[in-house]
Amino acid sequence: MKLLDPRRFGLVCAAVAVTAGLTVAGCANRVDGVANPNAADLAAYKSDAVASSAAATSSRKAAAQAQAISENCAQFPTTTGVGVKAYNDFVDAHDSNAADYAAKRDGAAQTLDDAANKVEAGMNSVAGGALPDDLASKFSAYISAARLLAEETRKMTYTAPVGGLNEASKQVNDARTAVKDACPKR
Repeated sequence: MKLLDPRRFGLVCAAVAVTAGLTVAGCANRVDGVANPNAADLAAYKSDAVASSAAATSSRKAAAQAQAISENCAQFPTTTGVGVKAYNDFVDAHDSNAADYAAKRDGAAQTLDDAANKVEAGMNSVAGGALPDDLASKFSAYISAARLLAEETRKMTYTAPVGGLNEASKQVNDARTAVKDACPKR
C-alpha cells in the first residue's frame, strides 16, 4: 500500500476544507437590522442620474434639431427653385402669347405642387417634428403659398384677370424669402 495515494489525499483535503468552512460559518454572529442605503449618497446618486439622463436627452434633441434644420434648409432652395423657374417660364409664355402657353401653365402648377409636397415631406419625415417652431411655421407658410399659387396658375387663361395670380406669387416670394432668411447661412 502506498502512503500517499493521490485520490485519497485529495478526498481527505476536501473533507478538511469543508469541515473548516462549516466550523467558521457556524461561529459567525448575525448582525441584526435592515440593510438601508446611505440617504445622502442615494439622493446624490438619484440627482446625478436625473441630470445625466436630462443632459443625454437634451443632447439627442439638439442633434436631431440641428440635423433637421440642416437637411430641410439645404434642400429648400433647390426644391423651390425648380418651381420658381417653371412659374417664370409660364409668365413669359403668358406675356408673349406663346403657343405652348397651356403646357407651361400646367407644368408650372404641377411643379409648384411638387415643390410644396417635397418641402412638406421633408418637414414630416426627415425632421419628424425636430424643427424649431418658428422655422417650421415658415416652411408651412411656403407650402400653403406654393399650393395657392399652383391653384391660381391653373385658373389662368389669356383673358383671366391676373390679380389673384400676382397676389399668390407675392406670397410665395415672401414665404420663400422668410425661410431662406431663417435658415443658417452657408
